Amino acid sequence: MSRKKVREQDSILSHTIVIRITAGQYKKLDKISRESAGKTIAYVVRKIIANKPITLLHKDISMSEPMEELALIRKEIKSIGVNINQQTHKFHISQSETERTFHINKTAETYKAMEPKIDRLLTLVSNLALKWLQK
Repeated sequence: MSRKKVREQDSILSHTIVIRITAGQYKKLDKISRESAGKTIAYVVRKIIANKPITLLHKDISMSEPMEELALIRKEIKSIGVNINQQTHKFHISQSETERTFHINKTAETYKAMEPKIDRLLTLVSNLALKWLQK
């Protein structure tokens, strides 16, 4: 089975160029390639030759802990929401008034359990906003 023809012939990388560079230049290109979206030195060199921007990816290590905590809070709030939906469904299918009262009280307790998590979430988000907006 043959390969599909490329519609844009200009996009085919058909010419090889061999160059020699110093160790310092190679280290610079290697560093840029590790921090960029392309991941190869050839990609970086092609971008430089084409005079196109190179997108560098930076990871702020100080954000790891708050992001993990935010993910945990999100997971907990989601599970509480699922519980509330289940209790609401049981409320709607219940026949007796006492059973409905029970489900109302249970849902109210669940909402109260979510309140400290929401407060912590708002605190984290406001701290992250302060840190983000200072730059």
